[in-house]
Amino acid sequence: MYNFVMNSIELLAPAKNKECAFAAINAGTDALYIGAESFGARKKAGNSLSDLKEITDYAHKFLVKVYVTVNTLIYDNEISAVEKLIRDLYDIGVDAIIFQDFSILNMNLPPIALHASTQCNNDSLEKIQFLKDCNIQRVVLPREFSIEEIKNVTKNIDIETEVFVHGALCVCYSGQCYFSNYIGGRSANRGECAQPCRKKYSLIDGTGKEILKPQYLLSMKDNNLSCHLKELLDAGVTSLKIEGRLKDADYVKNVVSFYRQELDKISKRTSLGITKTDFSPDINKTFNRGYTNFYFDGKRKVFINPQTPKFTGEYAGQIIEIKGNRVKIDPKISIVAGDRISYFDRRGELTGTTVMLADKNLLTLRDINDLQTGVKIYRNFDAEFNKKLEKSEFIRKIPVHIEITGKNIKFATYNNIYAEYKFTSTQKAKNIEKAVQTFEKQISKLGDSEFFAKNIKISKDFDLFLPVSEINEIRRNLVANLQKICAENYEYQRRNTTFTIPEYPYKELDYTFNVSNKSAKEFFEKAGCNVNEYAPECTQKEHITLMKTKHCLRDFAGMCLKKYPDKKQLYLVDELGKKYKLEFDCKNCVMKIYV
Repeated sequence: MYNFVMNSIELLAPAKNKECAFAAINAGTDALYIGAESFGARKKAGNSLSDLKEITDYAHKFLVKVYVTVNTLIYDNEISAVEKLIRDLYDIGVDAIIFQDFSILNMNLPPIALHASTQCNNDSLEKIQFLKDCNIQRVVLPREFSIEEIKNVTKNIDIETEVFVHGALCVCYSGQCYFSNYIGGRSANRGECAQPCRKKYSLIDGTGKEILKPQYLLSMKDNNLSCHLKELLDAGVTSLKIEGRLKDADYVKNVVSFYRQELDKISKRTSLGITKTDFSPDINKTFNRGYTNFYFDGKRKVFINPQTPKFTGEYAGQIIEIKGNRVKIDPKISIVAGDRISYFDRRGELTGTTVMLADKNLLTLRDINDLQTGVKIYRNFDAEFNKKLEKSEFIRKIPVHIEITGKNIKFATYNNIYAEYKFTSTQKAKNIEKAVQTFEKQISKLGDSEFFAKNIKISKDFDLFLPVSEINEIRRNLVANLQKICAENYEYQRRNTTFTIPEYPYKELDYTFNVSNKSAKEFFEKAGCNVNEYAPECTQKEHITLMKTKHCLRDFAGMCLKKYPDKKQLYLVDELGKKYKLEFDCKNCVMKIYV
């Protein structure tokens, strides 16, 4: 039985592009995940190999890991391209690949670390043990796991675990959503999700009676486990993941710096460097659909925001009076010009406008639209906060300990890694005190490098005179040598590519196992399986489960079968009148949506 005792935990940030990657690193992340030009589960967030190389080189200066997403389903004609991509990523120094398609385990790959995406359906000890036996270094756990289910993994299987702690939530189990592909041919498992879960639906029974009027019945609130970080640390989780590979750099800076701040109170960093900034993060100021801890505590609650899939913002007050474009409010927060306010119109839809002028409780708005007296308004853009965020500077530096004797000078950093310079000059200083002051002043100017002088220790036997130009040259050489030595000592996690394929815990595999190519089929057959069906992306299969979810509409509608045994058939109905049958697995608290 494995029970990890840890005093450190990895903070893992998303990056859409190079700007976001550098923002995440400088804000204090320990690792980042990012897409290459293709085969990532966010098709609109691709990056060139040259950009990934630049990001990786910069990240590694701070021991920040770089994980690249190669986590779409792969078709037969793409196998060789994926294999080449992974080899290229290995060559530029990427730390690990996040994958979904099991054909990757059937490829002739270099020993790059592999992380099993949550899209691999890592929802049982048996499946996770299988991945461990395939020499997979890390498993990304389902968002639906409670803390007890997370502990069950960390206590029983010696494998790294990654848990989502912040950001958008899929309403369904990852990898098990075929809704977008079904309605428009845009597959979530191919990085093209059209997000039908963010649309309006009504709930009806078998007679056509409307139980819930049209609203956003599948639109999840955003994940926020910031109050549970100590529990995750104590549970032995390896990495805490922020969702958001389509978010901009400001979002990344705000959220990463917030979690860095919280984690520094309870754990050691897994990377190097201290971030200097005058910015104070606030995750309530940035885009969210309302927050939930989802199923973390194992308790059922309202997981969705049925009113809107947009960012409502913080409550600002109520409209008391309207005159033209001027409104009088009962203010709960201080509003300034440039703020944007949101409110629900007569149709119940979230709309908004910009504050042009603000004088205490009197606001001049760009337009009124459907605004009425008595309406509650919210601020979903804080101009002053965003101005501070945009202007803020995040500077990450690694402390260097400088030791100077009469014979040499040493720049030392982590793990006893150091660069050394032996003095060649023998000229003695006439004024030793002044020589020491000059040397200390010049040698500590580490400038634009990733280092800063944490402390300087000069021994009593130092009595040399060196011109300022020579001291500067010594410093430049020491910095360059230390950078080179640090790079040479960077430790990669490597995967043993030689293993015997173990038996998979399931013998008959249907479409829900997402086999989309002959190589993956061959791999599962070697694992003792019969692959009966290919993934829905590969076939025209009509009668499928579009998604399975922990979100229960019976419970949301006050019709939980455990409390009210009324077994009327229920249906979701979209805005075009299309009906989707619902089934409920009450034993496992799971709802399924069918075509």
